[in-house]
Amino acid sequence: MDNKVIGFGIVGTGAIAGIHAQAIAALKNAKLLGAYSLTKAKVDEFATQYNCRAYDSLDELLKTEGLDIVCICTPSGAHLEPALKAIAAGKHCLIEKPIEVTLEKTDQIIAAAKRKNVQVAVVFPTRFYQASQHLKKAIDSGRFDQLALASSYVKWSRTHEYYSSNPWRGTWKLDGGGALMNQAIHSVDMLQWCMGPVQSVMAMSGNVKHKNIEVEDTLVAVLKFANGAMGTIECSTAVYPGAYKKLEIMGSAGTVVMEDNDISQWQFEQQTEQDTKISEGPSEHLSKGGVADPKAISYSGHQKQMENMIEAIYNNGQLLIDAEEGRKSVEIVLAIYKSAQTGQLVKLPL
Repeated sequence: MDNKVIGFGIVGTGAIAGIHAQAIAALKNAKLLGAYSLTKAKVDEFATQYNCRAYDSLDELLKTEGLDIVCICTPSGAHLEPALKAIAAGKHCLIEKPIEVTLEKTDQIIAAAKRKNVQVAVVFPTRFYQASQHLKKAIDSGRFDQLALASSYVKWSRTHEYYSSNPWRGTWKLDGGGALMNQAIHSVDMLQWCMGPVQSVMAMSGNVKHKNIEVEDTLVAVLKFANGAMGTIECSTAVYPGAYKKLEIMGSAGTVVMEDNDISQWQFEQQTEQDTKISEGPSEHLSKGGVADPKAISYSGHQKQMENMIEAIYNNGQLLIDAEEGRKSVEIVLAIYKSAQTGQLVKLPL
């Protein structure tokens, strides 16, 4: 890649766009060239804050000289159009989670990227933290022996003002769902990454606090994995004061518990010297994890994912979370919603 400067553009200038801008600024040999938003006042303010150009149209942004990667930061159900336009222009895309809110839209993005031979990555920064990497390595090396249980907890607090701040929040069309699709989908991705394919799901959902939104604010699901293990998901935006997200992976020979992006328990039947180092202390600083404030997250996971994407594009590296990988969590979420709505066991694939 030599000393090429990677040019980034951002589409959508809501809260998460600022995390992308901070991550780009922290990269070596990268520059945020410009941003586009449907709301001119917002993009103008964003461009001033992050020292880039404000564009009046997406087409104009895509014609920018030196533009390589486009970050799609629009509402979840509005990823398709800007992604297809960017791909048609030959640009690589980093799409905020979820990749889209339906499998049909997701598959359109995947097909378009294949036709144009461009890379599409989906933002799941949790995978890039040290704790997650240690956990995955332990699973892949067979240290758990038979995987038995996998549980994720995302018990967060969101105010009424959070949902009323934008008309698209809390809608099926543009949010794609509630606590599960928007907050817990990171944990859904971690569950399937660690445990493998989900075979079936059963779920219940409801609205405990936020009665005026279309989607759920609380959900519980039971999962059966293809490897015979079982799991649970508990998620909410209705609890006070909220807690760090937690992931528990347990097998016949070991247990690992992660809180936010740190390891709180690392215990195996057969211990090694490396186990002591891993369990001695936190692998990452707790970021407050978005428990009560969606903006209270670190940009470091996004930065690591961007570094992985650049490596995959220019140095023949492996893209850790491509569009097809991002599709998996969407399918699991949609299966869980189907079960919650019908009261029936839902088998995958859909």
